[in-house]
Amino acid sequence: MAAKSLTQLFETEGAFGFDPRRLAERWGWFMALGVVMLLAGVFALGDTVLVTLLSVLFIGAALLVGGVCQVVHAFANKAWGAFLFALLCGALYIVSGLLIMREPVQGSVVITILLVAALCVSGVLRIVMALRHREIPGWWLLLLGGLISVALAAALYLSLPWSGLWFLGMVVAIELLFQGIAWIRLGLALREMRQLQ
Repeated sequence: MAAKSLTQLFETEGAFGFDPRRLAERWGWFMALGVVMLLAGVFALGDTVLVTLLSVLFIGAALLVGGVCQVVHAFANKAWGAFLFALLCGALYIVSGLLIMREPVQGSVVITILLVAALCVSGVLRIVMALRHREIPGWWLLLLGGLISVALAAALYLSLPWSGLWFLGMVVAIELLFQGIAWIRLGLALREMRQLQ
């Protein structure tokens, strides 16, 4: 039996809870969500330092809440063999969250360093993978992506601590912009689908 195309799958009533014919009537909501996210992305681009600090405060609060929950869970399940490990992890989360919230500027630098390390490692891995598979067409795109990641990591590292103040905000802004564009495009597609009905 031949596999169904993605379009045929979505045309099936209720496939994955996604019925484009019913959603077409609500295309405006998708457009509105896209516009709001796009505007939020533009605002975030306008003040990446503020967005970075707010993001760092949010990460610190999330660590704090997660740590408290883990400590409570550890005491609620003392019979569990990993009680001490869970308690120490929870305490580490709490301390990390409090430190980040107390010093969001230094926290943003630490988070940027972690992101630089992740960019560098993923870039090197992509470079190695590309060089090992040069027989595959388009291998150079993987190599190029890896080189760009390593170059970006080096540029961010060399511009520390200043890059720590804007990089996270820039990432959030770009994410919001792309998400806004994607939701607007989906809304337009649903509106076209509604007009064809």
